[in-house]
Amino acid sequence: MTADLYEPPVRELLRVGAGRPVDLSAIDPRSTPGLPALSVTGPDRKSWARAEVRRIGDELAEQQEMLHAQAVAGDAAGRRMLLVLQAMDCGGKGGAVKRVAGAMNPLGLQIRAFGPPTEEELGHHFLWRIRRALPGAGQVGVFDRSHYEDVLVVRVESLVPEETWRARYDEINEFEAGLADEGFVLIKVFLHISYGEQRERLLSRLTDPTKHWKYHPGDVDARTKWPDYQAAYTEALSRCATDAAPWFVVPADRKWYRDWALAHLLREHFADLELSYPPARFDLRKEHARLLAGDGLKVNGG
Repeated sequence: MTADLYEPPVRELLRVGAGRPVDLSAIDPRSTPGLPALSVTGPDRKSWARAEVRRIGDELAEQQEMLHAQAVAGDAAGRRMLLVLQAMDCGGKGGAVKRVAGAMNPLGLQIRAFGPPTEEELGHHFLWRIRRALPGAGQVGVFDRSHYEDVLVVRVESLVPEETWRARYDEINEFEAGLADEGFVLIKVFLHISYGEQRERLLSRLTDPTKHWKYHPGDVDARTKWPDYQAAYTEALSRCATDAAPWFVVPADRKWYRDWALAHLLREHFADLELSYPPARFDLRKEHARLLAGDGLKVNGG
């Protein structure tokens, strides 16, 4: 099996319908939409998917380099890509970034994790800190959490009045439409894990000393509000899935499928850009001749 584009594209299988309600309870977090029917199962199936991620990673790195090269050459469209990752605690955002985005060149990659807002950030509009973190032209940006926290956490934890967070859906849609007009390719992904899988991952953080740093007592507090968070995600995905900035739900209980699906989502969006390396902006023959002719300079060892 090669890393060819699939038909239908993986993104069509994972995309949330624009303007239509989302039913997260109907999406099995252990399902594997789009994964080809293989003659292997179990560990071999997992190994195959991981090998595919590595193979596609090489292509993503080349696509990223071409995106950056075109920006350096003065791409008038100002194209750039922004991957937004949202998930419940232990949803796998960090792992996804490491295994998929990690294949790209750090010089053209901008990763930003959004925690609770600082005092300075609280003094501004909720999109202020987001705008400051946007990737530049020719870059690929990754948001680990994002502006959606302002219709998720603030809603469930009652941090602002309901009329305030409800007004933010339209603000977010307007903001993202503006980004698309500026040349952004927006890929918003919800990593969908189950209640049981979250429990296992939290237990792993408690029992493995190398993961203690990942554990936060507040994660258990948030876990008691699981239905509330699911409702908040359901409305955010339903209200903010647009043609300019679609939402994708990736079943994420199986980490190897999560990475496979995310790699394909990025690959398919890169394919839309039809990237290539920019042509030389100088006389190739003349520069070749100048280099070979030299200027008579004597250099030790030359």
